[in-house]
Amino acid sequence: MKDIIEELLAPTDIQINGDRPWDIQVHNTDLYQRVINEWSLGLGEAYMEGWWTAESLDQFFYKLLRGGIAAKGMPLSKKLFLLKSRVFNKQSKKKAREVADLHYELDVDLFMAFLDPYNQYTCGYFEDTDDLNVAQEQKLDLICRKLYLKPEDKVLDIGCGWGGFAKFASERYGCHVTGISIADAQIEYAREFCEGLPVEIVKSDYRDHRGEYDKILCCGMIEAVGYKNYRPFMEVAHRNLKDDGLFLLHTIARHDSGLATDPWIDKYIFRNGQLPSAMQLSEAAEDLFALNDWHNFGAYYDPTLVAWHKNLSANWDRLKERYDETFFRVWEYYFLSCAGSFRANEKQLWQIVFGKWPGAVAGYQSVR
Repeated sequence: MKDIIEELLAPTDIQINGDRPWDIQVHNTDLYQRVINEWSLGLGEAYMEGWWTAESLDQFFYKLLRGGIAAKGMPLSKKLFLLKSRVFNKQSKKKAREVADLHYELDVDLFMAFLDPYNQYTCGYFEDTDDLNVAQEQKLDLICRKLYLKPEDKVLDIGCGWGGFAKFASERYGCHVTGISIADAQIEYAREFCEGLPVEIVKSDYRDHRGEYDKILCCGMIEAVGYKNYRPFMEVAHRNLKDDGLFLLHTIARHDSGLATDPWIDKYIFRNGQLPSAMQLSEAAEDLFALNDWHNFGAYYDPTLVAWHKNLSANWDRLKERYDETFFRVWEYYFLSCAGSFRANEKQLWQIVFGKWPGAVAGYQSVR
């Protein structure tokens, strides 16, 4: 089994028990069989259990993915996982609660231990900065400028998180923001965070919300919508947007039109999540929206994730009474494996600006 793994690793420049930061250190030789049987799920769970380590986990994954090892094969468990994604709507209204319960209802203090002051749980805009807090404010301002926000605007924030965009946009641009979420912990925090501002935080599934807005934002939520629901999602945005309005979609994305996320991520981090492709989003938006701007800055998710890991590690002492070491290893693996993935260009980050069609305002100018 070790020989098979060494052969798979040969193109990646990763050695078993080597002395470089990206080399894998094996502490339980059952790892080899487990990876062959369960592939990425087995690799992740073995890391959680301390079967292997790497000094530089993000660099390990960068080299692993650049070496093309993900395309070498697929165990039966992964094939069954993909089949379920094709047959069932894993992002139905009932299923949507699963990711909220698994992830977003966790103790708010956990997220505040690694996020910036505006609680941005999406990619920062590291233009001419290496500071996470600056990068997140730049991202928020970029969104506001792309939406051409004005004080008289009414804005809908679909998947508003802990209210960071609502607070920033209402304070800096004077507009009214309605944020919707299904996670009770986020709603409670966001209402307090935005108290005294022209902000309304509403508990609502995106499918149920009705209103009339000048601008709409969906930042880091469509990854939980699923390909079977992209068209209904676009129809909801279209229904809630005024005829001359703008809709900005900020999303992690994939290069091909796949059907499911990584099984380890699905099990431990984002249940029932799915990354969209360009074709899936374009087809879903056709005849509803004019495509005004498409901006990729996926390279900035690497430093975002590395900064989150650094912050969580620095603040772990005040959290470890509530969470065990396995929990920390889950989040370490999540942050650094994803950092390596973005570094290897396995995933991208897009901001897409749509104008409602028909009726889209002519002459939209792209903003950077």
